[in-house]
Amino acid sequence: MRAAQVSRLEGPEAIEIVDIPEPAAYPDGVVIDVHAAGVAFPDVLMTRGLYQMKPELPFVVGGEIAGIVRTAPDGAHVRAGDRVVGLTLLGNALAEVAVVPAQMVFRLPDNVSLQAGAGILFNDLTVHFCLRNRGRLAPGETVLVHGAAGGIGTSTLRMAAALGAGRVIAVVSTAEKERVARDNGATDVVRTDGWLAAVKELTGGRGVDIVLDPVGGDRFTDSIRSLAPAGRLLVVGFTAGEIPTVKVNRLLLNNVEVVGAAWGEWVMTNPGYLQRQWAEVEPLLASGAIEAPRPVVYPLDRAAEAVASLDNRTATGKVVVTLR
Repeated sequence: MRAAQVSRLEGPEAIEIVDIPEPAAYPDGVVIDVHAAGVAFPDVLMTRGLYQMKPELPFVVGGEIAGIVRTAPDGAHVRAGDRVVGLTLLGNALAEVAVVPAQMVFRLPDNVSLQAGAGILFNDLTVHFCLRNRGRLAPGETVLVHGAAGGIGTSTLRMAAALGAGRVIAVVSTAEKERVARDNGATDVVRTDGWLAAVKELTGGRGVDIVLDPVGGDRFTDSIRSLAPAGRLLVVGFTAGEIPTVKVNRLLLNNVEVVGAAWGEWVMTNPGYLQRQWAEVEPLLASGAIEAPRPVVYPLDRAAEAVASLDNRTATGKVVVTLR
């Protein structure tokens, strides 16, 4: 089978398209003919050996797939021919065939294409975890998201209202990214330069209830300043590269919180949580309450370019690679 493989830790440009053997089936594994696979910022870090989990070289990049079940174990909740999405987690997604534990495979609603499905699990379930579990989103609250035209950002814009938000403010850097943010459901958009003052004006000086921040860097302190009393700043990642620090007196002054939100770690240490998430998110996708992602699609031959677009921050929305 063809696959996008990393054999040296030199960044996304080192990704090569190679022919390798298909993975071996195992007793509780679902064999899936992969049609599309999603990529995310951890894939960038893994190509440089900078992610906290370091797969052994060589490895196939990507952690989420959409495709058609070839075979499934007896008694599994999916069967041959089903359209599914699945999590391979650390690698093994950008390949024509994947074997995925049955508990990490889910039927895809009929109204969601396989290309769009490849962009659902990592980002949408991360956002669901952030807003539901870590952010404790209450009905009518205001959510602000940094990097709003990126994968996590557009998932937040698509999902927040369905999960209860009354207002969703997008922070973006360009006119093109503003268009992407509005197309994905932002109720308000502000530019990166001067964003704090703009948000204060939009909210009548009160601030926002939740900030979802996958960016980090030098805007972190202003994110704390943007919070309303009892607001929550959700730390999702550091695509800006710099890991910020916080002076805790700022938390005391306005009774606000800085909250870590590591969805992958939660899934791995809380059995059954992933299935409970899908049981809530899938009906919202099926009904159209949450729109399917509108991914940026690359063919397999351009997998290195797809991952690099996350590294150089030119990507808008979820990035997906097609394999069939």
